[in-house]
Order: sequence, then C-alpha cells, then structure tokens
Amino acid sequence: MVSTLAFADTTIEVQTSETKIKALESIWVTGKITDVAQYKPVKLRIIGPDGEIVFAPQVTIDNNGEFRKLLNPPIPSFKPGEYIVTASHDDTKSVAQTQFTVISQEIPRNSDIQTSESKVIVEKEQESSKEITIQAEAENGSDVIMIKGNTNFRGTDITLIVKSPVGNMITIDQVTPGIYGDFQTEIKIGGPMWKEDGMYTITANHGSSSEYKESIKVEIKDGVVVPEFGVVASLVLAISIISMIIVSTKLKLAIPFRY
Repeated sequence: MVSTLAFADTTIEVQTSETKIKALESIWVTGKITDVAQYKPVKLRIIGPDGEIVFAPQVTIDNNGEFRKLLNPPIPSFKPGEYIVTASHDDTKSVAQTQFTVISQEIPRNSDIQTSESKVIVEKEQESSKEITIQAEAENGSDVIMIKGNTNFRGTDITLIVKSPVGNMITIDQVTPGIYGDFQTEIKIGGPMWKEDGMYTITANHGSSSEYKESIKVEIKDGVVVPEFGVVASLVLAISIISMIIVSTKLKLAIPFRY
C-alpha cells in the first residue's frame, strides 16, 4: 500500500515491504521525497493498534530522495492489529501514510534457545563495562559513515546526534537495536551543513531519558571522510622519517670537505 500527498512542488510517499507480518517478524519502511533539503531527515511515526506511538525514528535521505528504515519487533513482540505509518518533513506540510497488519504469533519457549541467547548477552556485557559502545567505519574520501555499536538496553531506539567542530547540530537519526543489542546505520555526508573542516562528533544516546551516552569523532575535510592514522601507519611513518635522517647524515659524513 502506498500513499502520496503533494504540497506545492513537494511530493512524499511511504510504503512497507509487506502488508501483513507475524508478531516476531521485521518489516522495511521505504519511501521517496522530492524538493526538500536532503540534510534534514524524514520523520516516521509508527502508531500501534492501541493508538500509541511504537516507533518515532528520523531517517536520512539519500541523493535520490529515497529513505528506508528496518523496524524490528519491540520486546517481546509486535502487538497484533493494524499499524499506521506516517512520513513527514520539516520543509513541507505533506504527510504520507500507509499501514500494515500484524498477526499474533506464539513466542518460542524452548529452554535451550533461551539459555543460548542469555549466554551470548552475558558474554557481550562482560566484554565491556559500558552500557553502550559505538564505532565508525569509512573509507578515505567516502561520503558515507557506517556507524556500528552495541547496547545493553534493547527496549528503546538509539538516538544518534552529529555535531560540527564548533558544536552546531548537523543531523539526527534513530536506530533500533537487535535482539543482542547490536545496531548499525549509515550517515550520509553532504550539503551546506558539512562544509566546515574538522572533527565532527557523533553521540549515541540511549535509555528512557538518554542517560547512557557514548561519543566518537570523525574528521571531515572538503565534505569527505579523512580517516585517522592507525598505530601501525604511525610507526611506519616515524621509522621512515628516522631512516631518512640517518641516511642524510651518513651521506654528509662521506662527502670530503674541499678547501
């Protein structure tokens, strides 16, 4: 089901990958929007059968004006019934709408499965004393930053906030952690908000009151990513410089002085 509304020259549409899913299944929400500032996110609202907002993510727009968001079932599962999905944007009064149906599904009670999942979660929590961890991956010169991480709290979405070197807010995104707390999303670089060169701060906020936070920094120059030198690269650079100095010194000593 696709719903499209237009206001002035702006059009926005939203749709789901399925019209009917089971309570433990995930579903894709996709859409397209035109004639708006792409550095501003699309605001999705997923309203459950009881009329309450189940998810409220803000999704980035790619160069083609398209956006997508994977909705994983909340803990313990989706409630059976009709779900309404709306998509809006700050640059238009248009609101696109679609819906999907959730069919009841029995939650597995297999003791072996529960034991295995509990063991994995405990091991992940023991690996890190932090409630949430985050890392960034990007190729040199890329305009896309892949954000990956893990959280010990899986009941709510994680809010990602990107700030410029001077502290101005660039963009906001939301991502839903998986069953083991893992999450990942892509941040698209581009537009007038990314023109400043320097270290951009990406902060992951989690918890009912965003009480759990973790930040990383990514260097942006000329609108693309500049990855930091790793330890090995730094050692190679230092050894090369020292070698050049030693060779230069030996060459100077080997040349006889002429009077």
